[in-house]
Amino acid sequence: MFRRSLPAEEGLVLVYKADSRMDASIHMMFVNFDLAVIWINSVGEVVDTVLARQWKAAYFPKKPACYVLEIVPERLGEFQIGDRVKFVNETTLV
Repeated sequence: MFRRSLPAEEGLVLVYKADSRMDASIHMMFVNFDLAVIWINSVGEVVDTVLARQWKAAYFPKKPACYVLEIVPERLGEFQIGDRVKFVNETTLV
């Protein structure tokens, strides 16, 4: 929030205690740029993706998730619903 852009090599992972549609929802208020958002459930499966537009009120995943990955829009095509992801460490996602 309040940044002007996001470097291509950076992102943010939001972590929740359990899979949920409501808890994993996001808003884009006060965000001045678009983001690729990838929702991932507790077993590492991508359950939804969206190009989140700046200043839009809310986005909810189609299925429950406990991880929300926010990255630059150009990387959205790297993730498809059903893909499996694994968090290796705090700086690498495979």
